[in-house]
Amino acid sequence: MHEPIQLVLCDMDGTLLSPDHTISPRTLAAVKALQAAGVYFSLATGRPPRGMRDQVKQLGIELPTAAFNGGILVNADGSYLQSYPVPCEAVKATLALLDQHDVEVWVFADDQWLLRDPNGPMVAQEHNALGFAPRVVTDFDAYVQRVDKIVAASRNAQLLVELEQQLHGVLGDQALASRSQAFYLDITAPRANKGDALVSLAALLEVPLGNTMAIGDGGNDPAMFKRAGLSVAMGQAGAEIRDQATYVTGTNREDGAALALERFVLKAE
Repeated sequence: MHEPIQLVLCDMDGTLLSPDHTISPRTLAAVKALQAAGVYFSLATGRPPRGMRDQVKQLGIELPTAAFNGGILVNADGSYLQSYPVPCEAVKATLALLDQHDVEVWVFADDQWLLRDPNGPMVAQEHNALGFAPRVVTDFDAYVQRVDKIVAASRNAQLLVELEQQLHGVLGDQALASRSQAFYLDITAPRANKGDALVSLAALLEVPLGNTMAIGDGGNDPAMFKRAGLSVAMGQAGAEIRDQATYVTGTNREDGAALALERFVLKAE
């Protein structure tokens, strides 16, 4: 038996959201039932703050949420509780390496999505997911001091696996590189991870970590699996992600997040 769950921290894309980036009626109902029972529910995502506002409003979340994998903790009113930008030298080293490969490079800074090629094959999909348009720049030089996240996007998932390993060697402990989804490689500050975000949020709410639950599907989610009292991987997650969770639920096509909330939290209530 696990401890009673008092706080749930949930990933967005591939977890809370259906493949069409909407919140299903069953998932919405489960979150609302959770909140009505007095259980805290919040989000931890690789998205920028602007890319989660609609969902925060739809779910009625009044707690801080974690954007950029925990790089920014955002209060419900949009103000920042804490922020961890990527160190300048790590930004320069990352951009230098990525520019040698056939990947789309996106930089998130000043709550903007910056890119050099608006016609990149992954841009339309990201625009649809985030709900706001990118800003086209000729280079990223003006932003290197205040970058929240860099993304390498490519349909070549194996290339991103290789780049992730190369960046680990190049960056050392200066920054983190992790694949949030198969086709996205995120580079963030060392403190910008969902595990530290869970610890910060639990401390703020005075909830013991043993009474927390984390749900996710991507390479940036095991950081919170390791800290949570109970961890749940989505059914469509890769084997290396599923193996690091306490339980595996259904896919995001099958309302897997709702199933997990119903099984492990609402039934207990």
